[in-house]
Amino acid sequence: MVLIERTRKFVADVLADEPSSHEMSHIERVESTCMVIQSEEGGDLQVIRLAALLHDVGVVKEHREGGDHAAHSAEMAYDLLMKEGVELSVVDHVVSCIRTHRFSRGHKAESLEGQILQDADRIDALGAIGIFRAVMSMGALRSLKHSSGVEKSSSRNAYAADPLDGFAEYMEMKPFKIMDGLNTTTAKTIAADRLRIMHQYLDALEAETSNK
Repeated sequence: MVLIERTRKFVADVLADEPSSHEMSHIERVESTCMVIQSEEGGDLQVIRLAALLHDVGVVKEHREGGDHAAHSAEMAYDLLMKEGVELSVVDHVVSCIRTHRFSRGHKAESLEGQILQDADRIDALGAIGIFRAVMSMGALRSLKHSSGVEKSSSRNAYAADPLDGFAEYMEMKPFKIMDGLNTTTAKTIAADRLRIMHQYLDALEAETSNK
């Protein structure tokens, strides 16, 4: 537990000023969902929790320098856990989970623990919180473009002239495709409930904006 809490503090410090949807509350929701899935599916809980806490720690570096935050996070996780004296086999396992977690990269998880991290991270893009995070992320990306001229090539929908069009495009690109990529039965059950919420919201949004 000491290692978990030291890791949590490290991540919280790194992400303290992170304005996107990868802030500390996202990290802790993913950790919590990982634990729910692990309770049904099994897997090494320590590996899963460490991977969940560290999976997005490199997002600040991605925003500052470019590249892939999963790769940055994996490198930072390796350095931290080695300094903490964690057994190399555990470090390598955590790093593997982190490196393969991103939905947009289409990586196949190399272990059950990696599958659980993928599922929990993707579930946080669904439901009411998924809608909130999508809007929050679009706002942060548009603000970054306005202030520095930087655009994230993998998030073109965020820069649509009409934000509503960009939001609808995002929904077609990611959340409604997530179900097909989930690994575990437990995650699929959770995701089905959240997708219903999203469908209801989008139906209401379309009804309210159909005469725009």
